[in-house]
Amino acid sequence: MKILAFAASNSRKSINQSLVNYASSLLPEHSVEVLNINDYEMPIYSSDLEEAHGIPSAANRFIAKIAEADALLISFAEHNGNYTVAYKNLFDWASRERMDVYQSKPVVMLSTSPGPGGACSVLKLANESAHFFKGNVTATLSIPSFYDNFDLEKGELTNGELAGKLRQALATL
Repeated sequence: MKILAFAASNSRKSINQSLVNYASSLLPEHSVEVLNINDYEMPIYSSDLEEAHGIPSAANRFIAKIAEADALLISFAEHNGNYTVAYKNLFDWASRERMDVYQSKPVVMLSTSPGPGGACSVLKLANESAHFFKGNVTATLSIPSFYDNFDLEKGELTNGELAGKLRQALATL
């Protein structure tokens, strides 16, 4: 199976990128392509820009990457309880090209944050809205208190219970 994985964050030090990289390493039986959403930078969406210039090629490239995959693995960063602006913009442009952004693919959605909430607000938002964009969410998992549960040097979860839950979530793909 070909899995497309990415963090919904544009931070160079993204803990969600660390999480999605680790989760990807737990799927050796699959072909996993890890994207960096910084490779899909576009102007902030507006209908005026779309009318004047059309949909940026980066949005089409992103949609094409999803089309090539059999499943998706996404780790959502949370900014003030919501998507990061970088991901929201990419998603908005992509949805203008193709409303069924997730293309009926199975999706495992993750999130993490430094605090005890584990970015669960954005994870809930993403999960509850996925069906509008033809996302087949097979599992969700929030990792709270990232720095207490993840070893950045080793690039792995140190909390055995959370590591087990992550493996269970990934098994749904």
